[in-house]
Amino acid sequence: MTCAIVTNYLNWLIIRIPAMSRKYKIRNQQGIYFVTFTIIRWIDVFIRRQYRDIMIDSLIFCQKNKGLMLYAYCIMSNHIHLIIGTSGKYKLEFIIRDIKKYTAFRIIKTIQNNPSESRREWLLKLFESAGSSNKHNTKFQFWQQHNHPIELSTNEMIDQKLNYIHNNPVKAGIVTIPENYLYSSAINYAGFPEKLLDVILIEE
Repeated sequence: MTCAIVTNYLNWLIIRIPAMSRKYKIRNQQGIYFVTFTIIRWIDVFIRRQYRDIMIDSLIFCQKNKGLMLYAYCIMSNHIHLIIGTSGKYKLEFIIRDIKKYTAFRIIKTIQNNPSESRREWLLKLFESAGSSNKHNTKFQFWQQHNHPIELSTNEMIDQKLNYIHNNPVKAGIVTIPENYLYSSAINYAGFPEKLLDVILIEE
């Protein structure tokens, strides 16, 4: 990330919003959690590489600066699955909140400033419509509010979610085997060098 983007990130995080308000709660800061970020109305935003790369940059930033412990991930066209924890530097719910807040800001700003985005007016209209009905947003809403954090407290749960995450692109018909999908930690677990992110491998 450039210095300008990092500075914008830090400035953006000065204004806080409630971390989580639904029944799914992070109660154990030492735990490993499966979470899902979903774009409002399941809009296929991440079909563009530049938007996916904003997500990658944010995860890298939080790994380096906020204590994010990333065990698995998969970026699909309209949602993202993660298995994550925290080193204790920041509470996990705050890291999740900051990732969502920053990526929403950067992606919407990129859409606004991208003359080659053929869906620009349509996308911004949908984000503005969602934001106008949510008191936590000043104008736009990009992500759905909930993350559904589920603590993975057993090896069986970890294995199930790892397989679920890595097989998402296969079930969607994008690839025939998980490790062929670039925006997924299946590459890391397969030991391939083309990885986009470092992850902490969970030994099975």
